[in-house]
Amino acid sequence: MLGRELAAEEHAARRAEGHTEAAGEPLLAFEQVGRRGHIEPFDLSIQRGEVIGMAGLLGSGRTETAEVMFGIKRAHSGRVRDVEGTDGGKGADELHLRGPRDAIAAGFGFAPEDRKTDGIVAELSIRENIILALQARRGWMRPIPRAEQQRLANDYIARLDIRTSGAEKAIGELSGGNQQKVVLARWLAMNPRFLILDEPTRGIDVGAHAEILTLIRELTAKGMAVLVISSELDELIAVSDRVIVLRDRRQVATLVGEEIGLEPVVRAIASADTHTEEAPA
Repeated sequence: MLGRELAAEEHAARRAEGHTEAAGEPLLAFEQVGRRGHIEPFDLSIQRGEVIGMAGLLGSGRTETAEVMFGIKRAHSGRVRDVEGTDGGKGADELHLRGPRDAIAAGFGFAPEDRKTDGIVAELSIRENIILALQARRGWMRPIPRAEQQRLANDYIARLDIRTSGAEKAIGELSGGNQQKVVLARWLAMNPRFLILDEPTRGIDVGAHAEILTLIRELTAKGMAVLVISSELDELIAVSDRVIVLRDRRQVATLVGEEIGLEPVVRAIASADTHTEEAPA
């Protein structure tokens, strides 16, 4: 109940601040990107400062879509264009996402659904987990100085209110909510322009829920684009400027602004014949 109240407050705040319409400059364009057996080809434009929610039942293709977008799984069709700073996409560069390293180099971040298996390295310290993505982006031949690692770790421990006795504590000893914050800190330290969050509030307490929802708002206020995949429809509706609905591994509906609500999302998930194209950006 408290979680729903928090989500309702978040939705009201976004409406009051004018975040219900996808706004900002064009950033990325996924054009007919797909992978055989995993996700049907889809088009998706990404704008600065917006939250795109992704809804659907288990097996609908949400995580598979995120993995293809981040290069974990290679796309079999389509292209990704970097349209940031271009005139309607003219002169945009094509991005070749052959793997996560290419995605990281392009300014993408990805917090996976299963943080214990895919998100954290349990035996390493909080400091070491936080600097992993930034070190990968710089290259392993250019190690981040220990003093800089310590500064980054202490900064994000304070900013995200990570409950720990210190940066050298093994991340595996933290609670689920604090582990999730460390994963988020890892990508924030890299300063991505596009961040994918797959089930960011799963398995964490209500207090951490509220903090992560607030953090998403703060990130988009600074111009970052965020894709949120969640089974918690109340939260998804609360934070999203657009909601993409998937079913049977394909996009079947896009809801924008006043269209976004629990009943329309559930109806789009359940409907056998819903198939609308992406709303104009």
